[in-house]
This record gives sequence, C-alpha cells and structure tokens, in this order.
Amino acid sequence: MSTLTSSKAAGPLRATGTLFAFALDVFRQLFRPPFQVREFLQQSWFVASVTIIPTALVAIPFGAVIALQVGGLITQFGAQSFTGSAAVLAVIREAGPIATALLIAGAGGSAICADLGARKIREELDAMMVLGIDPIQRLVVPRVLACMMIAVFLNGLVSVVGVIGGYVFNVVLQDGTPGSYLASFTALAQLPDLWQGMVKALIFGLIAAIVASYKGMNAKGGPKGVGDAVNEAVVITFMLLFVVNFVLSAIYFQLVPAKGA
Repeated sequence: MSTLTSSKAAGPLRATGTLFAFALDVFRQLFRPPFQVREFLQQSWFVASVTIIPTALVAIPFGAVIALQVGGLITQFGAQSFTGSAAVLAVIREAGPIATALLIAGAGGSAICADLGARKIREELDAMMVLGIDPIQRLVVPRVLACMMIAVFLNGLVSVVGVIGGYVFNVVLQDGTPGSYLASFTALAQLPDLWQGMVKALIFGLIAAIVASYKGMNAKGGPKGVGDAVNEAVVITFMLLFVVNFVLSAIYFQLVPAKGA
C-alpha cells in the first residue's frame, strides 16, 4: 500500500519537474540564434486571429459587471464620485490580464498544443531531431514569443473596451454622471497600475504557451492522446494562472504604495 501511494505521489511531482526543466530549456533558447522570424510572425497572426474577436466580446460584459458591482457598492457608502477610478482599477489590475490569459490559454494554447501533439504522434519531432534540428528552438520559442506579445496587446484591448463598457453601463443603468466618472480616473489610479497589468499579461502568455507546448510535445496514444493533452494543458494553465495572479498582486501591493498613502 505504501509503495502504491508513493508511486501515485511521485507521478505529479515527476511531471512538475519535467515541466520546469522544459521551461528552463525554452528560456535558454529564447535569445539563442538563429531566430525563427517567419515562424514567429505566422504564429503571432494565428494567435491574434483566434483570440481577438472573443477577447473584444468578453471585455464588454467584464467591464459592465465590474462597473455595476463597484458602482452599487460605492453608492451605498455615498462615494459615487469614485466609481470611475474603482472600476478602472479593477479592470486594469485584475479583469484585463485574467480575461486575456483565459482566452490565450483556451484558444491559442489549445491550438498550439493540438498542433505540436499532432506533430508528435506523426513522429515529425523525432525526424527533426534526427536531422539535427532542435524542436524547441524551431517550434516552441516562436510560439512562446508570439503568445507573450499578443497577450500584451490583447490586455490593452480588454482594458480599453472594459473601461468604455463600464462607463456606458454606469451612466445608462446607474444614472452615473459622465463627468464625474471620467474625472475620477486619476483619483486612485496611477501609472504603475497599468504596468502591472501589462507585466501580468506578459507572464500569463508565457505560462500558457509553455504549458501548451510541453503537453503537446509529450502527447501519447494517437488522436485521443492529443485530445487529452489539450484538455490537461488548459486545466493546468488555468490553475497556474490564478496562483501566479495572486502572487503577482501580493508582490505589487507590497512594493507599490497606494496613491495618496
């Protein structure tokens, strides 16, 4: 019984170790020539094409829900003039990066995992290694860089659309004052809040691409194995994103004081 228990516990630990080893291999290859510029541009366009429309559509209800919740809560305390700044902070700090990460992982990451998994079961990766071509440098690095760059741009899109959506719903549904909403932007928000959202998006894109690439390049068992790898990649990425988001937010609040503090 103890042997069976230890073997069950060793499996996830071994998988975690191999994932970190894979991530280190990717980091070593990020700045090592030759750079796959054409593959990077193709993957950037692909990731953007499968995520930009869902991101824009998701950003509207994100901003609306945050504006409604924050506006209703602040109204109870009689601080309606801070509705705009509170809603903007919530979108830029948390909602924008999280929405971006979920869509990058769900749409772009799943496609990357399926592509590399299909190459794996067709033994294309083994053929590349026989020819002396490193699959990580040739296939993984361009996809990782593409997800990181597109995540930053999508985070900006989510932030802009979310703020506009929050403004519209606050003014229309909660009888908010347009001038007060716009004027309160600078009451609590500061430039480091924007940088925090961008850094979060960059790291989330990195995590999503690495996990998707790892699961795809280790897929086994034919088409069913590829499907299982895609599901596992999405679930693992979501779990890591929420944990990393908490850690980054905690570090930010420790290092950057609130405005006026």
